[in-house]
Amino acid sequence: MYAISGALYIDEMGYAMSRLEVDSSLGEDGNTVREESSTGQTKKAFKNLDNEIAQITKLKSTPHQLLVHDGSGRKELPVSPVKMLAGRESNYSGRGRFSSADRCHLLSRYLPVNGPWLIDQMPSRAYVSQFSADGSLFVAGFQGNHIKIYNVDKGWKVQKNILTKSLRWTITDTSLSPDQHYLVYASMSPIVHIVNVGSSETESLANVTEIHDGLDFTSNDDGGYSFGIFSVKFSTDGRELVAGTSSDSIYVYDLEANKVSLRILAHASDVNTVCFADETGHLIYSGSDDSFCKVWDRRCLNANGKPSGVLMGHLEGITFIDTRGDGRYFISNGKDQTIKLWDIRKMSSNVTRNPGYRSFEWDYRWMDYPPQAKDLNHPCDQSVATYRGHSVLRTLVRCFFSPAFSTGQKYIYTGSHNACVYVYDLVSGAQVATLKHHKSPVRDCSWHPFHTTLVSSSWDGDVVKWESGGSSYSSLFG
Repeated sequence: MYAISGALYIDEMGYAMSRLEVDSSLGEDGNTVREESSTGQTKKAFKNLDNEIAQITKLKSTPHQLLVHDGSGRKELPVSPVKMLAGRESNYSGRGRFSSADRCHLLSRYLPVNGPWLIDQMPSRAYVSQFSADGSLFVAGFQGNHIKIYNVDKGWKVQKNILTKSLRWTITDTSLSPDQHYLVYASMSPIVHIVNVGSSETESLANVTEIHDGLDFTSNDDGGYSFGIFSVKFSTDGRELVAGTSSDSIYVYDLEANKVSLRILAHASDVNTVCFADETGHLIYSGSDDSFCKVWDRRCLNANGKPSGVLMGHLEGITFIDTRGDGRYFISNGKDQTIKLWDIRKMSSNVTRNPGYRSFEWDYRWMDYPPQAKDLNHPCDQSVATYRGHSVLRTLVRCFFSPAFSTGQKYIYTGSHNACVYVYDLVSGAQVATLKHHKSPVRDCSWHPFHTTLVSSSWDGDVVKWESGGSSYSSLFG
């Protein structure tokens, strides 16, 4: 089914580009060779977090006290769906409906693990795949110059097929505007292109059927240097874009003024991931190949461009950051094969490196993670928790909090080099699900904001959806 091509193409920036490949970690029978976790036991949980976020998460997914206690007064968790529905019908809360915690307690038990069902299959690697904020649209970006926007509410019909302009190497990131009228896409170029998603045209060919406006992220400080953009995100109000680049910098682009409004020389290496911390847009999180996560407060950036704080703990580069949206907690995926949970109140103003921790040469783009490094820990680890089991190799694998509406952000999920999607319990650290279908690395995956549906996309070209056995319960909370 999957053909391997040895043909390589070198683009103008010197990046090798190949056709669709099945990853070399596959066995001759087509089965994926699974990697062991650094602990040797992927499902082993750590002790419950002695931290505020553990209590917040529990409160968001613990039902009403009248439902929790049985007839003898003892706590009974989890509460069965039948008992919860009966309690709602008898108006136990006096409000005639489920609370958000009741809803999360019920829906979070139905993980999207059934399937998968094929949404699309393309002859090139899938790099980006995300639901819109309201779940009505789904965006998938491929290395072969295509971005597809699917209308989820209309049976996953393709609403827009975008043929990208001036693509270098691959689509590295996309972002939908909050009103879902515009999409921006980035590649290994300082130009971010913006497309009108709301137009009537299904096919979007740059400068033929539609205009793909180019937003130039170069500034006077760049000296004509041509860099690539790894990460780009809209602000909540849709007026700005934040970008992380191969020039070790963070850029903020003012869409109304149509120019770069801020450039920060932020790290000592590539900035692989950036995002706004919350809806205010004041705080920015960044992660880099220098292994540090940094927090930037635009209200008090001084002349020397120093961050508000640094968070240490990863031993290798950061591939992705996802914010919890509260301006306090976020998670990061790292090339040290871990996800880390952070509380920015623990950040430091000083950077403490761990000299000598790496006694080996290693490049994640083509080498396996060294066995001798799997048990290493940063001596100044400031993270709240560490999650292990997945693998972060070959590409900037992404990780996310599960949706607030249906799970209370009770889980963390991530793609993996070994072709799986992993789901971890935020509080216990236990690996609660592993989704196996793909035959190549899963770079991106996305959980529907309201339904128990998860979509994964892979370098094998497949975009597939997973659903729960209890999907019908979603209709009870409409």
